[in-house]
Amino acid sequence: MFVVIAGGGLVGSSVAQVLVENRHDVVVIDREPAVCEHVAARIGALAIHGTATDIEILEESGIRKAEVAVAAMPTDADNLAFSLLARNFGVPRIIVRMRNPRYEAAYKSAGVTRVINVRDLFVRQLVLEIEQPALRQVATFGQGKASIVVAIVPPDSVVHGKTVEQVVQTKEFPNECIIAGIFRQEPAEFIIPRGGVEIRSGDQVFLVADIGNVRKAVKVLQRTRWRSARRGKPEQTAPPAQERLQPQPFPENATQEEPPPGQ
Repeated sequence: MFVVIAGGGLVGSSVAQVLVENRHDVVVIDREPAVCEHVAARIGALAIHGTATDIEILEESGIRKAEVAVAAMPTDADNLAFSLLARNFGVPRIIVRMRNPRYEAAYKSAGVTRVINVRDLFVRQLVLEIEQPALRQVATFGQGKASIVVAIVPPDSVVHGKTVEQVVQTKEFPNECIIAGIFRQEPAEFIIPRGGVEIRSGDQVFLVADIGNVRKAVKVLQRTRWRSARRGKPEQTAPPAQERLQPQPFPENATQEEPPPGQ
């Protein structure tokens, strides 16, 4: 696949590195000479020094034969201009890193096929880190509306020894959440879960859902037997005050002792 990336900053260079490692042809355009040197020397992608909104620079990059154009420059105005030019050159897929949500309608009008709202992705990641530190978010998709999250099954979990089918059929496990994979340390293996696969303590379970349903699924996976025992134990309550003070009647066959003489 031939990909042209506008902007060689943190996002652009990171995307370029992964694409190069996956054996794609990548061209990065950036206006900073130092960035271009880094991309060429450290990443191994073709780097072009110039402005990605310049038609001559784009023609030099070979954008006419590009299958994907990625806009990752610092400003939405530059990314929008690049997207319009990429569409004009006939690039079939245009992906944009959006900073300001107010540009979303303009991006869609420009023919952008995929808009990624970086702020929303960061906020969701931050909230997950704060609320669920034991979870690890692997990826997001659907403009951040859904996530792949890894949850570790703790020791003495109630789901230890249960099958995937049994776990997902419990009433607490959300129907909108999928167990997509299980990584087991010993032996080190990644398991594609079928209904009869057992879940064990220490397993890293890959969940796919929106964050709300992920939280519900994690509660099921990380509930321990001790907590369940406490939850199932009926509360001991004291009797009402009137009942405590009420005198108890004598049994029918009981006899009262006669008081001593003089009483």
